Amino acid sequence: MRLAAVLLAICCAAPAAAVTCENVSFQDKRYTACTVAPARDKLRLFLKEQDRVLGSFRAVEGLADVTSLPFAMNAGMYHPDRAPVGLYIENGVEAMRVIPNAGPGNFGLLPNGVLCINNDSARVIETMRYIAESPVCRDATQSGPMLVIDGALHPRFLPDSTSRNLRNGVATSDAGDIAVFAISNEPVTFHEFGTFFRDYVQLPNALYFDGNVSKLHVPALNRSDFGRQMGPIVGVVE
Repeated sequence: MRLAAVLLAICCAAPAAAVTCENVSFQDKRYTACTVAPARDKLRLFLKEQDRVLGSFRAVEGLADVTSLPFAMNAGMYHPDRAPVGLYIENGVEAMRVIPNAGPGNFGLLPNGVLCINNDSARVIETMRYIAESPVCRDATQSGPMLVIDGALHPRFLPDSTSRNLRNGVATSDAGDIAVFAISNEPVTFHEFGTFFRDYVQLPNALYFDGNVSKLHVPALNRSDFGRQMGPIVGVVE
């Protein structure tokens, strides 16, 4: 996707254009990447309708204020009851507080981070920086680990790792005017996935969403993954 190409595509797109998704190959691994311009595309988080956890792309499509859903994916780790593991804010309401400490599993592999969404921006922010800066976020989801931190891979990623999974995550520009969401279409290691964001997407900060439940919804590519119920979901609505 190379940052210069992403910027050109976003800057030259017509104002009414929607999120764009493509299947790409990098270092002999297959991915699908979706580019979002938050000032143009209505990017939102979804968890519940009243007290009911949505859990699926179909349920999000059925919401009264969603005419169409050109893009969506799972957006952060969750407990068995599908409650978010870390910070979760939707439409200005905090449903779960930020978790600053290390812990078991991928979420606790510090540094982790927060995807902070506003009406005209989306920024991946490392968790301790988020706590120090206290940015206003209309929507936010915490996940981990960070994949790329200020242009560098997470320090604990191992080139010779044998742990492979389908994985998904997001990278954003410093200004928050571009977000690239990506999912691997075959099992990859953390090092391979982080390298994809660092060297192909070329945006400075990237955040891991999951590798156990990684799903993508893109009708334009005739794709809407199904299976296990999800917790937080991120999507572009029309």
